[in-house]
Amino acid sequence: MLLAVDVGNTNTVLGLYRLDGNSGSPATGPGRGGDKKPELAAHWRITTHRTQTVDEYGVFFVKLFEMKGLAPSQVTHIIISSVVPPLDSTLREVCQEYFHLQPLFVEPGIKTGMPVLQDNPADLGADRLVNSIAAFERYGGPCIVVDFGTATTFDVISAKGEYIGGAIAPGLGLSADALFTRAARLSRVDIKRPPKAIGYNTVTHLQSGLYYGYIGLVDGILERIIAELGEKPRVIATGGLARQIAEDSRYITEIDDMLTLDGLLILFERNRAAKPRGRAH
Repeated sequence: MLLAVDVGNTNTVLGLYRLDGNSGSPATGPGRGGDKKPELAAHWRITTHRTQTVDEYGVFFVKLFEMKGLAPSQVTHIIISSVVPPLDSTLREVCQEYFHLQPLFVEPGIKTGMPVLQDNPADLGADRLVNSIAAFERYGGPCIVVDFGTATTFDVISAKGEYIGGAIAPGLGLSADALFTRAARLSRVDIKRPPKAIGYNTVTHLQSGLYYGYIGLVDGILERIIAELGEKPRVIATGGLARQIAEDSRYITEIDDMLTLDGLLILFERNRAAKPRGRAH
């Protein structure tokens, strides 16, 4: 089994894929012709804690496995993408101590199969690269990935499968936190789609401004990106708030909750050795 781990600033997502009897195809990856895609046996979304120790993370991961009737010994490979560098060494030790494996990190030097055309390719976040690879393999190009996380990122992939560039905006949660923190008389509200754009009390005023204002931000950026591309792309949304926001977007055409995990699966297959990776001792 392959354990895929995506470490974000707010949440960490884990996915467990069954690789049994499936050779995989680095050239095609999930969603394209050829080999059958490995089965996603289980997945979890947990809070990212920067201060947890190796043992705290290890015990937590083991408990998650046990709740699904699984055991760490069933894991034969681990791949990790992380945008929280202070946690990298912690997670590496977790893999060594609790899974007895050396993890593969998405970092410079890994085989990606996707040219990155921005000024400094090393600056591109691992999660954004993973999303872009999965989107192109699954949907083709040109395409745009909108990832609704702590920040909302926009990643643009050409028809040839090249990473062109993108944009970063504050996430909806961050925007709401800034408003509630700086405006003393405004109380926190549940961020959701209000019945109408014109609110009828303070709660719906806030919901309208946050929800429709954020859709305006997303669609405004997408409109300009699409105009610069000069051709119609597929626009894929992923991340925690994807389903909530995509409903009213004029440009988002697909919602893919498992995009990042599937991208890690593709990268694993592209970097997989001819024989299983040795266990750590």
